[in-house]
This record gives sequence, C-alpha cells and structure tokens, in this order.
Amino acid sequence: MLVFTFRTGRDTAVGALAALLLGLVPPPAAAAPPIVTGDIKAGIEAHIAAETAQGGGYLTVPFGDGELKLNLVRVHVEYLASLGPRRHFACVDMVSSDGEFYDIDFFLEGDPGAMTVTETTVHKLNGRPYYLWQQDQDKHWVRAPVDEASRELLGVLGGTDVFEFRYQATLPELAADARCWLPLAGSDAFQTVTVTSMSLPGEHRVLTDPAYGNRLLYLELTPTDGGKPLEIVYAVERREKGAYAGDPDEARRYLQPEALVPADATIRAVAEQAAAGRQGDLMRARALYDHVMDQMRYMKFGEGWGQGDAVYACNALYGNCTDYHSYFIGLARALGIPARFAIGAAIPSERDDGGTDGYHCWAEFYAEGKWWPVDISEADKFSALSMYYFGHHPANRFEFTRGRDLVLDPGPAAGPINFLAYPLLEVAGRVQPVRTLFLFSRATPGGGS
Repeated sequence: MLVFTFRTGRDTAVGALAALLLGLVPPPAAAAPPIVTGDIKAGIEAHIAAETAQGGGYLTVPFGDGELKLNLVRVHVEYLASLGPRRHFACVDMVSSDGEFYDIDFFLEGDPGAMTVTETTVHKLNGRPYYLWQQDQDKHWVRAPVDEASRELLGVLGGTDVFEFRYQATLPELAADARCWLPLAGSDAFQTVTVTSMSLPGEHRVLTDPAYGNRLLYLELTPTDGGKPLEIVYAVERREKGAYAGDPDEARRYLQPEALVPADATIRAVAEQAAAGRQGDLMRARALYDHVMDQMRYMKFGEGWGQGDAVYACNALYGNCTDYHSYFIGLARALGIPARFAIGAAIPSERDDGGTDGYHCWAEFYAEGKWWPVDISEADKFSALSMYYFGHHPANRFEFTRGRDLVLDPGPAAGPINFLAYPLLEVAGRVQPVRTLFLFSRATPGGGS
C-alpha cells in the first residue's frame, strides 16, 4: 500500500487524496528541503502570475480544439500537497475570458522558490468534473471517467460514517478589541457529536440561538490575540438521512420570509410556472428542484454569489450551494411548502483524511407529513445522483447550524447573522475575514456501513 505524507501549514497529515495523485513513489532524495503548503501556494501563484504576464493578461491552457484564457480566482489550500521530494500538487479555481468557471489541476517539481509546472489539466467546468480520481489495484491514484463512477466516488456514502473533524482558523492581526462568533456543532437524530478538545484565544462562552437551538461560541478578544490560531476537534458519527416525520405546526414556521429569502413577486411567478399542472406538495417540490437544477449554474465568481440571496439567484441564475438552496427555499415557500436551510461540511468519500472544500449547505422541505432532504447543487454536478439527492443526504456530512437570520445575545453590530459556518469576526464594529480550514480523518477507512 502506498502512503504519501504531506505537510500543511502547521501539521502533518497522511493519506490525503492530493498527496496520492501522482501514482508513483519517487525515489528518496536525502537533500530535499522540507515543503509546506505555503511553498506550494507561492510556487503555483508565481507560475500563474508569470504565465499571465506573458499571455497578455491571461493564463492560456489548451482545451479541446482550442484554448482557454484564464485568470486566477483562488488556490485550494486544502488540496495543496507535497507528493514526495520535489514533487507537488495544486488545484486552483480560475475564470475564463467568457465568464466560465474552471477547476485546474497542476503538478509541479522543484524546491521552494524554484518550482516549475510539469502538467496542467482541466478538471471541472462550473463544478462539473471531466474526470474523477480513484485508486487502482496497486493503490495508485488514477483518473477515472465520470460516467463509470460509483456513488462512493461521486461523493455519497450510505449507512453510517464515523470521523474526526478539526475546525481550524487563524485570527488576523487585531488593531482593537474584537468579538467573534463561530458554530459549535451538536448532536441530533442524524449525528452524534462529541467535542474532544478546544483551543481558543481570548475569553469565551457558549451561546444558544433561541429560534433554532444552535449552539455557538462567543469570543471576546484583545489586540494581543491577533494572529493566534483556534481549533475545535470533534468526534462525529453521522447517519444517512432520508425523509422523516415532522410536526406540521412546527413546519409552518418555515413559511416565514427571511432577509435574503423574502416574499417576492418574481419568485412566486417563477414557482407557479415551474410547478404548473403538478398535484400535491411532493410533486410540486420536485418540479421546483428540477427547475433550480436546470436553470442554475454552479459558479463562484463576480459579486453577489455565496450570500444565499434568493432574489439574486433568481435573476443571475448562478452561484454556489447557498444560492441554489436559498432559491429553492424561496420558490417552495412561495407555493406554501415549508422549507429550511442548514450548513456544515461535506466530508469527501473518495479518501479517508485531509481537507474539505470549505463549507457546504443543503435544504429540506415539508410535504405529506415528512421533511424531505435535498442537495440540489450536488445533484447538478452529477446528474446520475439527481434522484438520490431528492429525498436523501448521505452519511458523509457534518451539520454546524441550521436556519437563517440568527439572533444572539450578544450579537454582531450588523444585526442577525445571515448563516454561520466560518467564524464571524467583528473588529470595532466591522467584519473582518478569518482564514479557516476544515480537516477530517475517517475512523474506518473506506467510510460508510
């Protein structure tokens, strides 16, 4: 069995997909300098910058019968890996000159400050992959065609998944006293959660959101806490979710509008047209699900996406998982179908440790006395799973919080929190970004049971 070791910014992890992608074990090189993700990030960013300067403002990548003209959007820090001495992997998001969103894989060789790219491939277009990665009989990672992939390779684990989850973040430098709110995940009917350790700067206490019962951590910070890391480590057992019974009186509260999912005449008209001729809430919800999947494009570029703004999504018809599901929730409520939002992380199914691609969100709607789980953005990436994701969430999920417009005491100066996955840091009344990383390690290799 092949095992590669790669270094993150502070820690060492074993067995991550990115650290196995090359497929061949290189011979040892005693003189190779140590590599951390910062070196690889600097290397790929330097390559892209140089190629962009030479290419008239674009990185040019051959594709099909032509070529793509691309600009960098972000480097996937969670997938950067050293494959061995002087061999590295990077995955980046880029946008083309015609506004399409591509995921590009790079292989690099060399030492810190002197890395060169040896291979460049187009992995995804607007979230839809052209190939997947899977292990062959020799435990090498090789490209696999999407149309022959199993559900596990497409991201779905059934039964039960058991894993350790590390919620890590690093505070920026603080010019003044600050406050920070972050989720503190808990147990419910579909996940059993134990906090095994916490390392937090400043003074902290636990808050409870009265509307939805979310638990959150509230930190009071001073400038001396600037630059410090924080970490929460969880032991999680998560069970696959199908339709489950719900109370109709409790469900009706999820017909109420929210700041970014308002009662909107345009959304109502779209919902009525999409569900025309369908009988019953379950059939009408399926029509709305299909409409969102058919009309939306998974793109994380430009302004406005990622806020879960249903009106924006209705007009722009692109965005990420928050936009897909906020649009669906707005459509459902417009037809009198209760629907609600939750956010957390999707745990990769094709590998047993490493990083996740940031947060992920999903939704549920109420019909025929049951809550029905949906994950429309994932269904849009893999059409073979469109039936599964109408009524199921796989076991490889971890929910942080549910609901929108979270009201807390004390709460942010800006008012209710739109949704909470990453830390919300407020310095002198202004929100500042916090670098965040999610890592996991599966207790049972192969996942699912």
